[in-house]
Amino acid sequence: MDKGDFKLTSAEIGTLWGEYINGTAVDAVNRYMLRIVEDENIKTLFDEAVTTYGKQKQQIAAFLEKEGFPIPIGFNESDLNPRAQRLFSDAFCLQYLHIITLHGLLGHITSLSASVRKDLREFYDGCDNDGKNMYHKTIELLLEKGLFQRDPYFYPGETPEYVQGQTFLHGFFGDKRPLAATEMIALSFNLKKKILEKTLSIAFSQVTQQEDVRKFFMSTQEVSNAQIQTLSDILRGDHLPVPTSWETEITTSTVSPFSDKLMLFHIGFLMQASQAYHGTGLASAMRIDLAAQYEKIILRNLMVTKEWFDLMTKHQWLEQPPLAPNRNLIANGK
Repeated sequence: MDKGDFKLTSAEIGTLWGEYINGTAVDAVNRYMLRIVEDENIKTLFDEAVTTYGKQKQQIAAFLEKEGFPIPIGFNESDLNPRAQRLFSDAFCLQYLHIITLHGLLGHITSLSASVRKDLREFYDGCDNDGKNMYHKTIELLLEKGLFQRDPYFYPGETPEYVQGQTFLHGFFGDKRPLAATEMIALSFNLKKKILEKTLSIAFSQVTQQEDVRKFFMSTQEVSNAQIQTLSDILRGDHLPVPTSWETEITTSTVSPFSDKLMLFHIGFLMQASQAYHGTGLASAMRIDLAAQYEKIILRNLMVTKEWFDLMTKHQWLEQPPLAPNRNLIANGK
């Protein structure tokens, strides 16, 4: 049998389904931002992002159809309001594209690592290359416009050193050692993503139609803000700068550019994706107080995700992924 004739595994189908659902949600936001952005350089990047995903979406659909799976509903033009006023500044739109590209890169690598069939591996290789290309372009444009805030600088020591004793782990009592450069990686990622979550929660709470959805966005805004303060205080404890917020990049518009379904899904997607970065932060933390804060963030976000799930299912907005056969149901149905 030719390797290309192998049926896709459940994990491979799962990656395609997730890439389609998450991709169409982001694509809808990108299409809106492409319409409102005035800066030609930023507009060019959004046009490229929309065009690139359009090709990827067709390939994902072809994979699923060939295996006999229905194409997910996902998100489309019906989730956009073409008459909506501007909700975000050009600067925020560029920041959004950069951060969401980071999420996409993680998603593509995860999908690649779960794929065995050659044609699917080659597809995700291409997606990863597209994502890396966009990552470079967004950073270059952010730097050019003076919008990219670089992480804090450390000064080199004279010689390499080994850890001396248990004090390296201390954090609750007594003197805390300074943050390690390896701990800064996750701190930086998590702060930037939390700032995006908070900004979108504020914007979405202004324009949503459903009162219960508005309350959820206001709640996620408070949760994100508290976690931003927690991580920022850790940086300030070592007299290190913290990333700037983006709230001022939201306009006062109360007309929604998106459906409530899309906005609620998007916040849930970001919070679930951020858990991977929180887990990385926990695994890399070698100071007890830092590890404890990550544990609190992870547990709190699990509670928020449960609230999100209840709200999505209440409104029947949560699309069901492909499931394993229910053998008991099949047997009882005979």
